[in-house]
Amino acid sequence: MGSVEGSSRSWRRAERWLMVALVVSFAAVAAFGTELALRTKVAVTTSAGASPKPAVAPLEVLATSPGDGAAGVASDTTVTVDLSTPLSAVSPLPTFTPPVAGAWSPLSPDELQYSADGPLVPGTAETLVVPGGPTGLVAADGRRLAQTVTVHFTVAAGSTLRLQQLLAQLGYLPVSFSPATEPASPQDEADPQQGTFVWRWTGLPSSLTSLWTPGTYGVITKGAVMRFETTHTLAVDGFAGPEVWADLLSAAAAGTGDPDPYDYVDVTKTLPETVTVYENGQVAYTTPGNTGVPAAPTATGTFTVFEHLASATMVGTNPTGSHYVDPGIPWVSYFDGGDALHGYVRASYGFPQSDGCVEMPPANAAVVWPLTPLGTLVTVG
Repeated sequence: MGSVEGSSRSWRRAERWLMVALVVSFAAVAAFGTELALRTKVAVTTSAGASPKPAVAPLEVLATSPGDGAAGVASDTTVTVDLSTPLSAVSPLPTFTPPVAGAWSPLSPDELQYSADGPLVPGTAETLVVPGGPTGLVAADGRRLAQTVTVHFTVAAGSTLRLQQLLAQLGYLPVSFSPATEPASPQDEADPQQGTFVWRWTGLPSSLTSLWTPGTYGVITKGAVMRFETTHTLAVDGFAGPEVWADLLSAAAAGTGDPDPYDYVDVTKTLPETVTVYENGQVAYTTPGNTGVPAAPTATGTFTVFEHLASATMVGTNPTGSHYVDPGIPWVSYFDGGDALHGYVRASYGFPQSDGCVEMPPANAAVVWPLTPLGTLVTVG
């Protein structure tokens, strides 16, 4: 009995140890599982709660002023370029074609403005190029404008009144102009100014003074534009386009006036017919002349000299229907279609004899010719 009982006690002790081992094993497994779950949860939580890396916005041109296709842009407009991000201090900058004197400056960290040295030239078709690509605009953080942006705009035509004011100040008109005040800024130079026109001389005939109207593009203004074009070696057409305005504004800024006297020719049809040349308001020369016969009269009115030749071959049709070819006509100043001041040999002068031109003795025409450059006004009446 004792041996059986001892065996039983040994078995119960072994059983208890086995139970303890199992409990310890289960606890270890449970602890490992809890730690694994916690680690997994932490990993998932960390991944889900992380802030996304911010996207890098590209450098872009958001807007320009004027915009692409704008027309009638005022000459005192300030050009601006609005960007999506500030530029680098060493970034290339936009350019103008034709060029506009001045410089770009920051209006704000991400907006550029162009400070021009003067007004935008009236009538000019401008192209603003904002360069892109590898050599284009570069932002402060190194990003570049992907593609070049091109903006086309047209500046408004110039004011006739301001054109007259500038021509008068430079001596191309028989009137002078005295501004009441100076322009507020260089950009305002193409805008009409307050001031007064005054005749430069008191001896001018009414045939000329009656033609003047401030603000109206009449024959006096056309002749002055032609004289200006001649002086500045521009195409002489009497039209104040962008090239005329550009040179006119430059001449005004430099104070470069007309180097020549102001000439005017008055042809009278009252017998005896005469040709009188005025220079700076004074009679410089008078000669007998011949206007057209009744069948081919010289037109009455005021015209501008548009062609100036020392000698010409004249071709035309006589009132009788016959044709003529007259080579070597001397000292020719065309002023109305085929009509011209010129020399021509006649037995006498002072009454209608020509085919529409104004004839003078050749020696007298030689005196008149240098006083009738392109743009000179010729009044027949």
